Amino acid sequence: MVTRSITRTNLNCFLNYSTVVQWNNTIRASVNEGNPDKAFLLFRQMKQSGFEPNFLTFPFIAKACGKLSNFKLAEAIHTHVVKSPFCYDIFVQTSMVDMYSKCNQLDIAYKLFKEMPDRDVASWNVMIMGFAQMGLFDKVLILLTQMRLSGFRPDSVTVIALTQSSCNSASGLNALKAVHSFGTRIGVGNDISVSNTWISAYAKFNDLLSSEMVFKEISVGVRTVISWNSLISGYAQFERFYEAVSLYRNMCHEGRRPDLCTITSLVSSCIHPEAISEGRQIHSHGIKIGFDSSTSLTNTLISMYSKCGDMDSARYLFNTMLERTCVSWTVMINGYAEKGDLVEAFDLFSAMEEAGEKPDLVTLVSLLSACGQTGNIELGRWINRYAFSNNFGNTVMVCNALIDMYAKCGSMKNARETFKSMSERTAVSWTTMISGSALNGEFEEALDLFLQMLDSGLKPNHVTFLAVLQACTHAGFLEEGLKYFDLMEKAYKICPTLEHYSCIADLLGRKGKLREALEFIQKMPLKPDAGVWGALLGSCKIHNEIEIGEFVAQKLFELEPEAAVSYVAMANIFASKGKWDDVAKIRKMMKCNRVKKSPGKSSVQVNGATHSFTVEDRCHQEGIMIYEVLDGLALQLKKDRLGQYTEFNSKYNCELRFF
Repeated sequence: MVTRSITRTNLNCFLNYSTVVQWNNTIRASVNEGNPDKAFLLFRQMKQSGFEPNFLTFPFIAKACGKLSNFKLAEAIHTHVVKSPFCYDIFVQTSMVDMYSKCNQLDIAYKLFKEMPDRDVASWNVMIMGFAQMGLFDKVLILLTQMRLSGFRPDSVTVIALTQSSCNSASGLNALKAVHSFGTRIGVGNDISVSNTWISAYAKFNDLLSSEMVFKEISVGVRTVISWNSLISGYAQFERFYEAVSLYRNMCHEGRRPDLCTITSLVSSCIHPEAISEGRQIHSHGIKIGFDSSTSLTNTLISMYSKCGDMDSARYLFNTMLERTCVSWTVMINGYAEKGDLVEAFDLFSAMEEAGEKPDLVTLVSLLSACGQTGNIELGRWINRYAFSNNFGNTVMVCNALIDMYAKCGSMKNARETFKSMSERTAVSWTTMISGSALNGEFEEALDLFLQMLDSGLKPNHVTFLAVLQACTHAGFLEEGLKYFDLMEKAYKICPTLEHYSCIADLLGRKGKLREALEFIQKMPLKPDAGVWGALLGSCKIHNEIEIGEFVAQKLFELEPEAAVSYVAMANIFASKGKWDDVAKIRKMMKCNRVKKSPGKSSVQVNGATHSFTVEDRCHQEGIMIYEVLDGLALQLKKDRLGQYTEFNSKYNCELRFF
């Protein structure tokens, strides 16, 4: 039997190794738990205790640095690595490349990557992922080619990086489909992580058919909660709550337990009044499976009830919350703001400050949006002053909201002043200013702003072009509208949406080119919706065109059988031609289809509160006093008119007649 003696040196080495392992485990746990600051504190304590990091310590602390996206810390960690014996370790070098990528220092990351004496698939993937996250699709493809020429076979991580990059590329959906084909060809299409990524990616492009196809290709036993959540989230993103709820039922039927993400996505899809019943059922199920204490879910539920018009349920949830975050307050304030109840919204805003919760940018933007919708410029100016006094006034997000609010309130002078004062302008800033100018009838100013935007080097997006086309439509600039529509497609590779097509159809129709407008709609690559057909019907009404009007109205009756506007427009067209029998037929159709025409409303603001009235409305609590004042005003108006007629009669010796 041979006995190995353990010297003091060997024992110290063993104890030192054991302790470093413990430090590493603690640092790694802190990073994984989302506490990178604690990881750095532990790293500093480890060094102060005399223990040197090893080849595992540096990747853990580099990951923490990446989570913080702190360039100065990254340089400090890199300095430690250079001084250590592990500066040429492939694992450590790869972690350095990843760290700089996550700190948005791609140039440094790429330089380190090129200087690596040895690379493996993980090294290539980290560099590809870095460029992918920045949306540099062309650079990603170059790296992929170099990777394959170097003898490395792309794996599932490579394909996930390519998928993420394709979502940010100019080619968009086509690039994603190419990546999908590539992944299938190299044999990673069956990897569950890759499939889940493809489901989410297709959903971002509103190609839910492809998302469903990928989902169905995953074997039932292989599907994870993430698989279900990815598709449910896709439905929720585009407010298709029927499909989302149906998929959820299938998920439960197959025995898959939903998680918090599942319930949150489902709730966020139920944001219309007709979905309130399903929303309540999901809320109930969430409570049963133990998610009722989640603050994030409660915030989403408050938003759902608010958007569905059930403010009482939303406020009850808010009042019963044990812990409220800034998001909780903002969601509740936004609920009242969207409803137009500025008094309640601002009362809650004051209560938020009294509770010691500081409003953020989203809170202010919500209030400004409400001021714009209700035309309450005085409260909007108060928020403007509040934003500047609390150091929010120079932020792009708030400035954009201020421009939008002032424009909607009709104060283009204030909107222009805010726009000119901005030190940094984004595409949203220019688009908001263009849209505001068009809204206030400054059509040439809107188009001039668009040209200035192009000169500044900023790239317009689909919303920018929509604002430009709307300006052309309302101004009757046919040639300019067609030119910008063509520019959008050919120069900027932006696929027109139904809103863009609706603008061109409306523009052609307003100019009396009804036949050309109809042909334009029939040749559209997208199926026309009620908005497109409605634009043409409106033009038929302007020009009293019966033949095309009847054809268009029939399309609208099929799409929206209960929408009153189509019936009323067609009845007016018939009436303008004296076709009273046809008018009677339209009224009969409305009766058969139980179509109800909502009465027009007038609104007035008193002390910040908005009061709406319909014709002969007697329901207001101050109704008697209101109509006494109205009668007095009407009597005064009659006296003024009588005085004017009397003066006119005495001056010109004309006979005064009342009709």
